Amino acid sequence: MAVRNKIKEFCSNRAITPYRLWKDAGLAPKTAYDLYNNPSQLPSSSVLSKICDTYEVQPSELLEWVKENSNN
Repeated sequence: MAVRNKIKEFCSNRAITPYRLWKDAGLAPKTAYDLYNNPSQLPSSSVLSKICDTYEVQPSELLEWVKENSNN
């Protein structure tokens, strides 16, 4: 996967629990916990917008591109 979410890191840096993320951004509980616990889980555009709007951040604070390992 070339893109991963940094939501756990983002939340840790701001002392935001998955529960608080869920409540603040108006996400479904499963969505908040899945994004927090699984970096390969990517948010939909609407979820990404909700989080960015809630915390007034750029998407780059929540997502990052990572180079894939090639076994050539």
